[in-house]
Amino acid sequence: MIDETQLLEQLKSKSQKNQAFKVLLELYKERLYWHIRNIVKSHDDTDDVLQNTFIKIFKNIDKFKGDSKLFSWMYRIATNESITFINKKAKRLQVSNEEVQQLAINNLTSDVYFEGDAIQLKLQSAIATLPEKQQLVFNMKYFEDLKYKDMSEILETSEGALKASYHIAVKKIEAYLTNN
Repeated sequence: MIDETQLLEQLKSKSQKNQAFKVLLELYKERLYWHIRNIVKSHDDTDDVLQNTFIKIFKNIDKFKGDSKLFSWMYRIATNESITFINKKAKRLQVSNEEVQQLAINNLTSDVYFEGDAIQLKLQSAIATLPEKQQLVFNMKYFEDLKYKDMSEILETSEGALKASYHIAVKKIEAYLTNN
């Protein structure tokens, strides 16, 4: 595993930036893909958001202060890019964010990259009914198995609030799955 401090130095060095960025891409591309995919649902949209995320990371790496882990900083960018994408799509289609997500879930069945079954689709529908913050927390904990400490850095929220959000999200999802 590469040393994050060393990688950061290389990313901030003009002569090593491009090579270091390739390493960064290799290390985090897949994890960020699935993080974004859990939010925006569609493979094609995920690819667009992932590309925007890495462009932003590349352009802003010099502004990274090291207050958090590099991983947390990149996840925060990916999360914000995903939310921005959904907001823009909702505005363009003149529907709510919830409707954008429901449309994405409805389209999952025709998405060749979606390998889930009816149960997965039902779970995705349940998640889509949650408020944005609860969706993020649930996805990060359930699908990505992130620690509350890392989620706290990414979402800039206390661990206690995140635990409460996750607990509430689980209860709402259970109720949705029981009633539908």
